[in-house]
Amino acid sequence: MKIQSRLGIGVLTLMMILCLLPTAGSSAVAAGSGIKASTQNVSAAGRTFTVQTVHIPKGTSTGVGLADRQVGQTSSLSSIVKSYNAQAAINGAFFEAYGGAPDPYGTLITGGRIAHLGRYGTTIGFLANGTALMDSLRLSITGTVQSANGKSSSWYAIWVNRLPGTSSTSIIYTPDRGKNTGFTGGIAVTVANGKVIRKGNNNKASIPANGYVLVYTGDQKYAADRFTVGATVQQNIAYQDINGKDIPWQKVVTAVGAGPRLVKDSRIALNAAAEGFQDPKILTDSGARSGIAIMADGSIMLVTVPGATMKQWAAIMQKLGARQAMNLDGGASSGMYANGSIKTAPGRLLSNTLIFGASSS
Repeated sequence: MKIQSRLGIGVLTLMMILCLLPTAGSSAVAAGSGIKASTQNVSAAGRTFTVQTVHIPKGTSTGVGLADRQVGQTSSLSSIVKSYNAQAAINGAFFEAYGGAPDPYGTLITGGRIAHLGRYGTTIGFLANGTALMDSLRLSITGTVQSANGKSSSWYAIWVNRLPGTSSTSIIYTPDRGKNTGFTGGIAVTVANGKVIRKGNNNKASIPANGYVLVYTGDQKYAADRFTVGATVQQNIAYQDINGKDIPWQKVVTAVGAGPRLVKDSRIALNAAAEGFQDPKILTDSGARSGIAIMADGSIMLVTVPGATMKQWAAIMQKLGARQAMNLDGGASSGMYANGSIKTAPGRLLSNTLIFGASSS
């Protein structure tokens, strides 16, 4: 009996130990595991720069941290981090910070959903297993609508989850925008579970949890005529690069678009004007910078520097060993967090961040 008892205890102990060991095929690194922050002096472009870096192991879970958990709001970096319980974060896409609605400018993909659509710059994306991609992503959203009598028509949306910037446009609003479109004007077509359930004037139209709202304004209002209540709606998303070539981003679950590209395949690859940038703050001026790099081993490095031109910034990233690297929003937006503390404090509230090791989605 004593031998059997000891054997039973031994087997139980072994089983408990095995349960605590990591399993083969695990697709993500445990939250916060191996995330390391440091301060480095980097000699590049004829100068020495003091930079803050955060190293993120390959496979760490990723996400887009939105202010108030929706597109078009602002909040402090610490509040965003707390909301998602993230272990590391860096500010993300450029956004309207000087008046008007604080809508982003770059592409945002969260949980595999397109939360915002940008048409310039460079985007970093992550697959569910943490593998990182970087490209000049250009998204397009089109679809078909079929009425009850079988007539089929095509449709498209120019923007996603932002207020109209012009008098005539077409915009999709999804639950990532919040409970409603946030403005009055245009014709709203509400789609739920692939069916048109409502159509009429947009008066802060409610966004269904299982669908979206298409709003057509100005000269685009005619496009709403092809939608009738009860019609079946299909949506298609195309993923292409700046040259119109299809790229395999269909399985990307997290993405942030900003730019310009700094390093490609370990070589400096800076051409901001070709990516659509015109602001001297990007083209020629020196300023606070945030950036992100994919390292040779697939790990991620977050980096901030208090002052550098874009050419210097590219040289810094290359010197740090980046295999691929891109610029993120900078200036007063430059902010970074890791392992319980702010490493670079932003000078303004933020619209969106790229988060790592979050335990709350």
